[in-house]
Amino acid sequence: MFDSFPDGVSQRLDRPAYHADLGRFYANGIGFLNKLERGQHFEERGFASWEAFAAGDWPRALSLADEGREDYAQELRRARRLGVPHRRLRVVEFPITPYVQWELFVLRVRVDLGEEIRVLNLREISDIEQCRRVPEVVILGDVVMYEVVYDEDGNADGAERYTDRSLIRETNAGFNTLYGRGEGFRDFFEREIAPLPPPRVARSGTASSDSR
Repeated sequence: MFDSFPDGVSQRLDRPAYHADLGRFYANGIGFLNKLERGQHFEERGFASWEAFAAGDWPRALSLADEGREDYAQELRRARRLGVPHRRLRVVEFPITPYVQWELFVLRVRVDLGEEIRVLNLREISDIEQCRRVPEVVILGDVVMYEVVYDEDGNADGAERYTDRSLIRETNAGFNTLYGRGEGFRDFFEREIAPLPPPRVARSGTASSDSR
């Protein structure tokens, strides 16, 4: 699974170019959008709920968790108009990191609005990751695929863009297999996330993400 990915030919895009490129393809008929999230530590600077979380104010972080609700709703309405279903698979490591604990409260808002999100225990892919971590990718139909990349300090720094359709189809087949192994978001959230105490947050060792 994902065997050809390391040898795929890609074009490096900085962050603005990545967002512009994704938007251009998205608006021109891609069939679907699949997103695989593997990282366990990210930053969301400028997002008020994350800022509260990072500052250790868990009650405020939760109260602000749905601050993007209308933006998410508009995004999903546009997806329906374009006929582009969204699916997201969130890989989760145990013990659950503070960032993932916070993020799943935010993702719950997206699930409430109709986004299809499943959760996969990292142990389920330990055999696949013996040589390389599964790629953190955004797949737009069989047209284009992006792997988010990070700078030396761990901040989101654009993406590698892939257009080889055979590689995209192979990677998407891997996504579909893992998505099938995943658990429904709500069941996972109620069992593993809702009972957790507030996380203890350390600002160091985190990274910037485009996960929202």
